[in-house]
Amino acid sequence: MTRDLLGRHRGVMPDWLALYYEDPLEITHGEGRHVWDAEGNRYLDFFGGILTTMTAHALPEVTKAVSEQAGRIIHSSTLYLNRPMVELAERIAQLSGIPNARVFFTTSGTEANDTALLLATTYRQSNTVLAMRNSYHGRSFSAVGVTGNRGWSPTALSPLQTLYVHGGVRTRGPYAALSDADFIAACVEDLKDLLGHTRPPAALIAEPIQGVGGFTSGPDGLYAAFREVLAERGILWIADEVQTGWGRTGEHFWGWQAHGQSGPPDLMTFAKGIGNGMSIGGVVARAEIMNCLDAHSISTFGGTQITMAAGLANLTYLLEHDLQGNARRVGGLLLERLRAVAAQVPHVREVRGRGLMLGIEITRPGTDEADLAAASAVLEAAREGGLLIGKGGGHNTSSLRVAPPLSLTVAEAEEGAAILESALRSI
Repeated sequence: MTRDLLGRHRGVMPDWLALYYEDPLEITHGEGRHVWDAEGNRYLDFFGGILTTMTAHALPEVTKAVSEQAGRIIHSSTLYLNRPMVELAERIAQLSGIPNARVFFTTSGTEANDTALLLATTYRQSNTVLAMRNSYHGRSFSAVGVTGNRGWSPTALSPLQTLYVHGGVRTRGPYAALSDADFIAACVEDLKDLLGHTRPPAALIAEPIQGVGGFTSGPDGLYAAFREVLAERGILWIADEVQTGWGRTGEHFWGWQAHGQSGPPDLMTFAKGIGNGMSIGGVVARAEIMNCLDAHSISTFGGTQITMAAGLANLTYLLEHDLQGNARRVGGLLLERLRAVAAQVPHVREVRGRGLMLGIEITRPGTDEADLAAASAVLEAAREGGLLIGKGGGHNTSSLRVAPPLSLTVAEAEEGAAILESALRSI
């Protein structure tokens, strides 16, 4: 049945639509931190639909909210008042840390970043944008235009003039050997120099932890230091929290808070986990920025009632069960366990991350060269052992991505680590 479906997939889907595994997997249902395939095999899910199943598969509270809302009305568009949308916007505005915040809902992180770029360039009357090397911000024309990862950037054409800044990868590049303080200072000086060679940019867009890039990041405080330079020049800071938001990093509710010494971002984008699988994205911005558009704009599907009901139920569950605290505790245990394993596996260059957002960088032993074949072999071996993980990476890097639902238990973390250990040792 799966092979038949694969043939049909290839007959109607684009060639560039990637599938994991030599024998691709059809996931038919899930519960908690586990999913099942069409053949009845059970897997511990350490990737959560690319960090989207944030709380748990088939979470009863979300399922109930979606079912009840579907029985009333599913959709009406933003042309009408929408109570669930207003209620979720109120909660997100309060949680965002952005003063006098306004919220606009979209259907994805890509669309959220598109909207943030539209707002920033309109507000600043500039189409120049700063972005980070190794970054990823989505699949649309403008989002690809600010993506600093060649593997996910299919065109050099863009409505934006994008300039790429140092700092998104701590352990590679020209500043890797520096201390954290010196690394930040060097990146700040590079930013200042860059700004001297261009017209005033609209904004810097940055992921606090780079997702597709392999869960890489700069030192804590990097974007706070950048913000001081940017704020002096009126340049906005867009924090892309599509993957880091909602407590996934454990230590903070938002990734930007590790860089919050100079205040919150001017705009923040979110998506993925808030819907627990439903299509929700959005932008939070200061009112004067959000309200800068001088033309009509609506969203047909952004903020639709059924997705808002899911988001409200999911956010309530996350806060009431302190899943941020669980990500910190269980993620810390998992990180130490994986680092202990990695110390005995020559192919592992680094285990990094925080909370339940962990990356394992795979290289040829004794070098900094990516080993794509070895990373794929670990992915396959983990699946054989009953564990699903992700992949990522940028320039000459290859990483495994570990991002389970935030309700992961200690026992499940130990089980997943044991499977990963076996998979890594099998390279």
